[in-house]
Amino acid sequence: MIYPHETIEPKWQKYWHDHKSFRAVEDPSFPKEKRRYVLDMFPYPSGAGLHVGHPEGYTATDIYCRYLRMNGYNVLHPMGFDAFGLPAENYAIKTGQHPAITTANNVQRFRDQIHTLGFSYDWDREVDTSSPEYYKWTQWIFLQLYKKGLAYEAEMPINWCPDCKTGLANEEVKEGKCERCGATVTHKRIRQWVLKITAYAERLLKDLDLVDWPEPVKLMQRNWIGRSEGAEVKFKVARSKYQVASESDATCYLLPDTYLEIYTTRPDTLFGATYMVLSPEHPLVQKITTPEQKAAVTKYVEEAAKKSDLERTDLAKTKTGVFTGAYAINPVNDAKIPIWIADYVLISYGTGAIMAVPAHDERDWDFAKVYDLPIIQVVSDTPPSIPPAHGGEDTSSLQNNLSPLPLAGGAGGGATECTTAYGYSVNSGFLTGLPTDEAKEKMISWLEERGLGKKTVQYKLRDWIFSRQRYWGEPIPLVHCPKCGIVTVPESDLPLLLPETKSYEPSGTGESPLAKVESWVNTTCPHCGGPAKRETNTMPQWAGSCWYYLRYLDPHNDKEFAGRDTIDYWAPVDLYVGGTEHAVLHLLYARFWHKVLFDLNLVNSPEPFARLVNQGMILGEDNQKMSKSRGNVINPDDIVKQYGADALRMYEMFMGPLEATKPWMTAGLVGVSRFLERMWTISTRVRADYNPPGRDTVNRVPTTDETLFRLLHKTIKKVTKDTDTLNFNTAISQMMIYSNELAKLETVPAELWEPFVQMFACYAPHLGEEFWEKLGHTESVGKSAWPQYDEALCKDDEITIVVQINGKVRDKFTVASDASKEDIEKKALALPATAKWTEGKPPRKVIVVPGKLVNIVV
Repeated sequence: MIYPHETIEPKWQKYWHDHKSFRAVEDPSFPKEKRRYVLDMFPYPSGAGLHVGHPEGYTATDIYCRYLRMNGYNVLHPMGFDAFGLPAENYAIKTGQHPAITTANNVQRFRDQIHTLGFSYDWDREVDTSSPEYYKWTQWIFLQLYKKGLAYEAEMPINWCPDCKTGLANEEVKEGKCERCGATVTHKRIRQWVLKITAYAERLLKDLDLVDWPEPVKLMQRNWIGRSEGAEVKFKVARSKYQVASESDATCYLLPDTYLEIYTTRPDTLFGATYMVLSPEHPLVQKITTPEQKAAVTKYVEEAAKKSDLERTDLAKTKTGVFTGAYAINPVNDAKIPIWIADYVLISYGTGAIMAVPAHDERDWDFAKVYDLPIIQVVSDTPPSIPPAHGGEDTSSLQNNLSPLPLAGGAGGGATECTTAYGYSVNSGFLTGLPTDEAKEKMISWLEERGLGKKTVQYKLRDWIFSRQRYWGEPIPLVHCPKCGIVTVPESDLPLLLPETKSYEPSGTGESPLAKVESWVNTTCPHCGGPAKRETNTMPQWAGSCWYYLRYLDPHNDKEFAGRDTIDYWAPVDLYVGGTEHAVLHLLYARFWHKVLFDLNLVNSPEPFARLVNQGMILGEDNQKMSKSRGNVINPDDIVKQYGADALRMYEMFMGPLEATKPWMTAGLVGVSRFLERMWTISTRVRADYNPPGRDTVNRVPTTDETLFRLLHKTIKKVTKDTDTLNFNTAISQMMIYSNELAKLETVPAELWEPFVQMFACYAPHLGEEFWEKLGHTESVGKSAWPQYDEALCKDDEITIVVQINGKVRDKFTVASDASKEDIEKKALALPATAKWTEGKPPRKVIVVPGKLVNIVV
């Protein structure tokens, strides 16, 4: 029987809206342990609208929230829109409309689509990151970062998307391409605002132990932060006095106050350093390059700027580089080490310079082979036959004039292959014979004693390139005054509104479109009152999403971003559900901002999201990622129109485990639709003289079939456990099993139907409300208490025991569920199959696993 979803679903959506059924209030009568803050990662309102991946996570949290409310919890479950940033602006440019217009239209479309799916959001708490009421507080938080010394201006080479025409953070570059548009990322040196996320690197790493997150996400963050222990080493820099025929003929002089600092995790290999490499963007390049090498170096730097980081670090490509004409002086043996520039070294990692030890680093080995540079083995897998040397040379007396010092590699130790493994130091002076760990510590001590280096911890994490050269974003509340320097906009003047303009396309010059709005740019200095100019870069789309979970707590507060009483009532987020694609973007940035707010005593926890669950991706029917180009995109609007929202919700939960990637199968959707139609048919057979509400299921005297009553309690137990643990697919399976049995009845007793409807209503809420109303209830089913089960009724009177002979299944039998081990063994041994497969031999051993099996060993 087909049920009229096209009338039932709008009916109950209107009911929930009119009655504010899911409005959350800070009711103090709920103890802390009975409050839950459940959050979905909010969407950015693209022009394409919702795709079928959105309802997957949203349905999961909706089921869980409905379940929690029926179990006596006060639940906060809000929704909003991540409306600023590149996606919204790119769509506006594509359609030729102003981003304010397209964003408002897209938000409304998303809102309407979400309403049609029946999610239990508290819409009174809706936020929109592009609204002035919201971004006033995004700007306020930025000012706190600035005042704390965590925001600074710098001119630096950054990732540049030529299509989006804006700078990108490292986290926004995926395999060398723009995370948003897919264009190959290049580099551009421009003025930037940068956030000092590195100041929180250690806490961002350690505090991952405080949260219940999937291990793969934790691992991604740990690897991105990239903590390592090693040494910083200072090398003096020298240049040739005269143009010479070869490096070995060079007479050098030291460049005053010029040091090349490198970081290495293997200070034990210093004796094996035979050349140095600077990234082409390193600030020392221009200073140390000799006149003879200047043209070649300049050309190489220009070519490197056109390449993406992925291209530059591709292990398969042939290494390229240029000699600068300068040398570093190895502090451990005074050897001259030629300084090269090469694009396989990135300015964004470490110090942007390396000491090359080709015998023990594969990239250095490849480079040395291309340019015929010395290779010295300084680590062996076996200890040398000679005892280690003691002490070390003191190079403090090195004079400015360096008559030909030895070039590195002049004395033995050549390697025939590259090995990166630990072992024993060889050809390494006072380190020779020491195992690697001891050699590292000894070298660090030696460097520290002489002021030539120090033990240090470094991170791969770089400071966050924060500003964007685009229009559709939060204006940065700073003013540039020729007299006072950089001045903050007074907090009382926030929000600093984004000016209206018809020309919002990116320039590609490194300047934001805001720079052309002279009436907005030209202002007065808040300090001296003199003429000044506003900052014209805008914030990235990640700014608004860094703290939106806090604004939900107090969205209408115009005095502070959220009242401390509401923060203390709800925070932190108990369950956060979303995709894995933001593991080192939103999730890392939000943790950083939250920790700053925690240090300012503005929030009550060191971490924002206590538990994280990642829903899996839904693929097309062809097992490929859904995309317009493949023609395999499923539009949820079409599904809702044909099958109803409850069918879409139920099917997406039935596809498989929430975290798993799974393909869309229309046949599976049809199967779920038939299950809902069966439920509709069953509802027409429910007996009118049902038990009145208020009587506990556990204490009811069964007036119906004992087997069905037991199955009901087993179903309540199974659905309760699976809903609580987010195993929705197996909960639905159990509901299908139970409904199959009910469907066999000509008349369905209400005592078998009512508790089932209560559970079902969390999964298919429109139908659930309709069934509940047909049972005579006047309040929403969501106001009722979750049904309870009787453990005694969940146990079977009889159980099936499997019989194995030498580990192979040969038979099975049933016994009373409380049968003793002795009785089970006796019955197993008496089976004809046992006699057959043991060939009459007495068993050497009988293993009884109560409730499961008997294994007879002969």
